[in-house]
Amino acid sequence: MTTTAPQPQTTAVARIALVGDRSPHVKSHTRIPLLLQALEARDGLVLDACWIPTADAAAEAAAGTLARFDALWVLPGSPYASESGVLAAIRVAREEGIPFLGTCGGFQHALLEYARTVCGLRDAAHAENDPGATDVLIAPLACSLVGHEGLVRTEPGSLAESALGAERSMERYHCNYGPAAERLPALTAHGLRLSGHDEDGQVRIVELPGHPFYLATLFQPELAGDGSRPHPVIRALAEAAVARAARRTDGLAARLAATLAGSRTVR
Repeated sequence: MTTTAPQPQTTAVARIALVGDRSPHVKSHTRIPLLLQALEARDGLVLDACWIPTADAAAEAAAGTLARFDALWVLPGSPYASESGVLAAIRVAREEGIPFLGTCGGFQHALLEYARTVCGLRDAAHAENDPGATDVLIAPLACSLVGHEGLVRTEPGSLAESALGAERSMERYHCNYGPAAERLPALTAHGLRLSGHDEDGQVRIVELPGHPFYLATLFQPELAGDGSRPHPVIRALAEAAVARAARRTDGLAARLAATLAGSRTVR
């Protein structure tokens, strides 16, 4: 009887930074290990995850550490220990073309980073962090979405539609804050796309055209189901991360081959 030798792994291992203040009391955080296992077992997508506390994120961004990851996910759990750390991490992902996902608080702070950095709205504020601000971009919701489930419709041809694999989807929330509608035109004028809305027309997904993968959702895809079947948005992020890791690996191999070839030529 013959046996088949184990096949070498062909899928690149992607390094993903999980930015957030990890807590066993935040359900989305406790779901992460299950989701990573499911991505590998079900989809063959291997992610090497590293948690980055928000208090450390600014320093990690400044040191260039975050730019070496293949994806960056800003998780729920606001108010964060460091707003500036979260914004610095998001900026790295946006400017360096690193696949990015922001969920719940990550969505809110993605809008805040874009408003301040790209649109020049330096005083744009999050009411949870600065309740006395005069220029509130992220405001208290008229009705809390804690524990709410609702339909989200995606814009045709958007990354959101491609990631979800559908025009509409039922999603779960756990938040009390969202974007102030009157402030959004300034962001869209500078290129941000509002690519998903609820049944009342409120923005629930944003993305950045031209970026390899930049998506933020007010809903929490990590809460879908029991964690054994990763939400399509999370799978899409993992696919983008693995693709980036594969390109990085191929680039290193090509440079090594060129160096070796040059060495042989010199001899």
